[in-house]
Amino acid sequence: MSEPVKIGVVGVGYLGSIHAQIYTRLPEVTLVGVNDVNSDVGKRVAVDCGCNFYSNVDQLADSVDAVSVVVPTSCHGEVSLPFLHRGIPVLLEKPVAHTLDDARLIVNEAERSGAILQIGHVERFNAGVVRLHEELDRPRFIEVHRLSEFVERATDVDVVTDLMIHDIDIVLSLVRSELKYVSAVGASIVTNHVDIANARLEFEDGAIANVTASRVSAKRFRRIRVFADACYLALNFEDQQIEISRPGKRPPDARFAPIINSSIQVEPTPPLDSELAHFVDCVRNGKQPLVAGSDGLQALKVAYDVREKIEKSLHSLV
Repeated sequence: MSEPVKIGVVGVGYLGSIHAQIYTRLPEVTLVGVNDVNSDVGKRVAVDCGCNFYSNVDQLADSVDAVSVVVPTSCHGEVSLPFLHRGIPVLLEKPVAHTLDDARLIVNEAERSGAILQIGHVERFNAGVVRLHEELDRPRFIEVHRLSEFVERATDVDVVTDLMIHDIDIVLSLVRSELKYVSAVGASIVTNHVDIANARLEFEDGAIANVTASRVSAKRFRRIRVFADACYLALNFEDQQIEISRPGKRPPDARFAPIINSSIQVEPTPPLDSELAHFVDCVRNGKQPLVAGSDGLQALKVAYDVREKIEKSLHSLV
């Protein structure tokens, strides 16, 4: 593809408007237009981004090479399937869908039509996470905390779907082994949904991940610690920096090797910018995305398993 990639955005609320703004900054990309059920919001974003507002999604589909779909999760199938049916590449915000059946329909349609389907698990494009993949060979134990203060955004879903699914996806990408067992507990603190949750994921190769997510904490804290065969790494998602501990060379007169503590300098990059640039590169060069539809579906399956285990644990207390 030698011409600029023509992009559209469906759904330009808070996050969708950021998608639109980033596309205006990316090289070799033309933001053709946006669509939103709220025409006032859509027209305002179109003016801000210097593109067209399309009240009709079919007309937008006629005008673009690819599209970002940033609508409520319950609408993912309704909005993304017509694009995929026409073979138009779709960047679909996470999670894939509200139900596993809808998620399978979306992924299957992408496979049938051959359209690129990238799922918006943005933390995979965190520069620290990218470097973590490069440093690790065989994780043995992973501990993840994703804690946030309470805000009213996304309170129509539980914390597993809202926050924990990011880390479920990261864990599944780090541990290349079949998941063997899931256990989980959680509690509703403020909303009618689970607001704090902990899950233990056990894999066939013996690796274990302990994942905690909360949206009712006193302060924001987002960190992953990974223990491998010969090293320990800790990543702060916020500054994208990695601390590492490794055994050094054992002196002849010592019983044990010293532990060498250091840090890996990572050049921070805005993850969403990197994610959208990757999507454009996949569209331009016909590449498979880092987070394909099958990856998003697998993360959603595990999230559903976690939710089911939490519900059982809550019912046992009644």
